[in-house]
Amino acid sequence: MNLQEINSIISKIKNKIYSPVYFLMGEETYYIDLISDLLENSILEEEEKSFNQTILYAKETSIDEIISCCKRYPMMSKYQVIIVKEGQDLSRKIEQLSDYMLNPMLSTILIFNFRNKTLDKRKKIFKSVQKFGVILECKKLYENKVADWISNYLKSDNYSISLKACHMLVDYLGNDLNKITNQLKKLKIICSNKDVEISPQHIQDNIGISKDYNIFELRNAVGSGNLTKALVISSYLSSNSKQHPIQVTLSSLFNYFIQIFQFHSLNNKSDNNVSSILGINRFFVKDYIIASKLYSMKKISTIISLIKDCDLKSKGVRGSNSSEKDILRQLLIQIMN
Repeated sequence: MNLQEINSIISKIKNKIYSPVYFLMGEETYYIDLISDLLENSILEEEEKSFNQTILYAKETSIDEIISCCKRYPMMSKYQVIIVKEGQDLSRKIEQLSDYMLNPMLSTILIFNFRNKTLDKRKKIFKSVQKFGVILECKKLYENKVADWISNYLKSDNYSISLKACHMLVDYLGNDLNKITNQLKKLKIICSNKDVEISPQHIQDNIGISKDYNIFELRNAVGSGNLTKALVISSYLSSNSKQHPIQVTLSSLFNYFIQIFQFHSLNNKSDNNVSSILGINRFFVKDYIIASKLYSMKKISTIISLIKDCDLKSKGVRGSNSSEKDILRQLLIQIMN
């Protein structure tokens, strides 16, 4: 996802530089909603909205109705705003908008939300929107970029968060920016004194993620060779399987060992290069150095196979009668012996 492009669009909107069409599409609905809401709340004054703002839902409308609304003139206002929500429900007919997109009304601002789908770049509609409007594909953020995103999101409001607290959120919420921002809003209210850094204790007390028993700490225990600690954490995770599904834990361990394998393959093992290639904070490079001494490339290849086998067992593919707790426990013993 091109955050620079997104920030540029947001900056122009805040400076009242508008395009006649905004086609917001893709899997990362956080930015679709953010930009759509920003446009909805900044173009028209409240008293102008009753005559000049129309919200249409794709399931309840047609392309002809959208075009008809777009071709109206604003009343006592410079612009009228048309917002089409859940626009992906019109995906089969979307080409019918092409001609309007090539000749849009400059007094109309059409905001088309196309969630979890994208336009075919080879089609006429894509090229038509590109000519006079803004077309933004909102892709999911790679998980190794989410920690930096959280830090920057908080920094923009003069808040800060510790590295461990940040990674606890990533391990728990993944790259779902809507879920992450909902939790961050809660934390900002709790930590109203902006001089206070959001800590693992804040996360534990207010979000319900244990600061000692989580996937982040499990990976640390595995990476440092502490089998006893790893088994204690795995027992806790298995006892709370709804909150910590074994497939998520296995996926995290899989990604962790892929990163250690990548570390081994690097010729340049400087902190900056390792941080850049592995997508980790420089602070954690030392942990990967320790882990690489415990796990050779040959050992990691075996571990990857073990994790894949456990994933199949956890899904019942291999016909295993073992509980998820026993599957994870056995895996850790095999990894660390």
